[in-house]
Amino acid sequence: MKGSEAHQLGDHELVEALKEARTEAFNLRLRNATGELENTARLGNSRRDVARLLTIAKQRGIDLEKELK
Repeated sequence: MKGSEAHQLGDHELVEALKEARTEAFNLRLRNATGELENTARLGNSRRDVARLLTIAKQRGIDLEKELK
């Protein structure tokens, strides 16, 4: 996800995208540990997506602890 795409998301959509990005990052780490992951560049991209979404959420003042529960 590009930064411009993430900035255009609404608050609720941003929280949902963050949940999905974290799940994807976890699954990629698991697949990498078991040797199933062929494209390891996706690990870095996934981590950057999570960081990008977290940054935007903090800029908007979204309380992620409350939203992610």
